[in-house]
Amino acid sequence: MRKPLELCKPVAKQVVPTGPDWIHEIKYDGYRGRVIRDGKDVKVLSRSGLDWTWRYPWIGEAASMIRVSRFEIDGEICVLDVRGISQFDWLHSNRHNDAAQLYAFDLLTFDGDDLRTLPLEARKSKLAKLLERRPEGTFVAPYERGEIGPDLFHAACQMNLEGLVSKHLGRQYRPKTCDWVKVKNRHHPAFRRVVDQF
Repeated sequence: MRKPLELCKPVAKQVVPTGPDWIHEIKYDGYRGRVIRDGKDVKVLSRSGLDWTWRYPWIGEAASMIRVSRFEIDGEICVLDVRGISQFDWLHSNRHNDAAQLYAFDLLTFDGDDLRTLPLEARKSKLAKLLERRPEGTFVAPYERGEIGPDLFHAACQMNLEGLVSKHLGRQYRPKTCDWVKVKNRHHPAFRRVVDQF
């Protein structure tokens, strides 16, 4: 299996961007990761490239059920409660590894093609098609578009969620100059927690 691609890391800001070409995703509280499939070989990797396939079997099983046999998905590994809200403490405890899922928000390669030079809107479309049958263990990140960003952030804070990540639909996947914007809820435990270094 080839070396995993470098991940795009959101830049922390205090204000949610607005405009018709911006989308806004709920920031799930978990571990950044990616899923790589190359034929029958499936890997679930941490942000730094550690092999976590053994640790999160449900995510690996979901990837092996997808009809396309070569892809790389960028996302967040998380454990959800009955409300669908991610619970970092559950994930961090290692007592719920079998329940961990991948919150998939980008598609870096597809069927042998590198998609990073495509605009986000095209990558999102391909990701939705790849996961349209939604294998259990992986789900596509929903998003809202346009001026709703600040209102959505306010609602996320009221629900005690971690915050938002905003992205421009026309941009390429550029790790060196990532223009994704994350705005965190200052009252959420993740704002005070030391960032996980895995």
